[in-house]
Amino acid sequence: MSAPETSTIFALSSGQPPAAIAVVRLSGPAAMTAARALTTRDLPAPRQAAFRRFIDPATGETLDEGLLIIFPGPRTETGEDMAELHGHGSRAVLRGIETALERLPGLRLAEPGEFTRRAFVNGKTDLASIEGLGDLLAAETALQRRAAMAMMGGALSRKIELWTTGLRRLAAEVEARIDFSDEGDVEATSALTGFGDACVAIADDMDADLSKPSADRLRDGVRVAIGGPPNAGKSTLFNRLIGREGAIVSPIAGTTRDVIEASLAIRGIPMVIADTAGLRGATEDAIERVGMALAETLIAGADILLWLGEGRAAPETDARIIQVAAKADREKERRDGVSVSALTGQGMDELVEMLCDTAQSLLPMPGDYALSRRQRTALQRAAVSLRDAAGLEDDILIGECLRQALGALDELTGRATTDAVLDELFSGFCIGK
Repeated sequence: MSAPETSTIFALSSGQPPAAIAVVRLSGPAAMTAARALTTRDLPAPRQAAFRRFIDPATGETLDEGLLIIFPGPRTETGEDMAELHGHGSRAVLRGIETALERLPGLRLAEPGEFTRRAFVNGKTDLASIEGLGDLLAAETALQRRAAMAMMGGALSRKIELWTTGLRRLAAEVEARIDFSDEGDVEATSALTGFGDACVAIADDMDADLSKPSADRLRDGVRVAIGGPPNAGKSTLFNRLIGREGAIVSPIAGTTRDVIEASLAIRGIPMVIADTAGLRGATEDAIERVGMALAETLIAGADILLWLGEGRAAPETDARIIQVAAKADREKERRDGVSVSALTGQGMDELVEMLCDTAQSLLPMPGDYALSRRQRTALQRAAVSLRDAAGLEDDILIGECLRQALGALDELTGRATTDAVLDELFSGFCIGK
């Protein structure tokens, strides 16, 4: 961050105007001075809203009238003195207040996520909770909101603290034995009863968290591919699931040449549903061959495959396969799988139920946190280091493994995180957060 930390920042923290109200937040050493300058009156009692007129100190012009609330540090969200101006949510009012604040010495507009970053720097929160806040701001479904709230509420942070406490105790034992290694009666750490088991027990607990569904599916949506031979009814089913005409429907085989995707939530579960080109043997159509190659790639990376062909013809994939017998309104012969007609709606409720049940099994349990890719990578390193420590005999190497595990946990909380990681994280926040 280029600006010095001693500066006082301000930003709109409510919705963009026009709106019913606008909340402008200030944080930093000059927050109280600025609040007094804009109201030309003594400050109200801390954390109590008081009616004030907002005045431009440079011109004496009345900009608006509303409420002023002050929050003396360090018992604030950022750990600094803070103030909030609650005014009317017009563009002209906001522009006037921001211009007046910019003229005051030591004040500047906040950068994206800077309020939260100052809270982190001042020890008011940790990186795991901040990542939960970022997920909460982006949440579009109840499942995403619950997982984000669990993370933001410190569920992962408390687990990390338990692991850290256990590792520090083990590391202290190793360091003590290294310090007294010249004593003849000192037994090697590897020979201590229960030391290796303790390392493995913590690693197993970490692996239990790693075995849970990741945050990627929850954040980006469960990837559902609709596959099958040409003219199997894939596009009609796709349109029925997304509730609109997203794909061209035609009796001509090979109509779908590209992958068509739609992001939506079905019964509160985020999904990305894709219609793919029909899969069949050799074709002389070069464009259709490209479409089939794209379909095969998408199916290979899908979480769930709705397969509209014969079961024995289903492609090899790690996806959960739901066999669908489409065109139930036309075909008299019973085929394997859930029988549906996307035209009439026959069997669609059953298919949606199966789809949601399968997708739910791939997502975190309601109210449980989910690890991001960055968090999973750090936790995997910690678990590997612990298992290495359990299998070593040299105290110095064991101690190094424990230090690496502790370092990985510190990356999760932010105690040992680079500015580049922080910059990337906070760049996704809005300016007033």
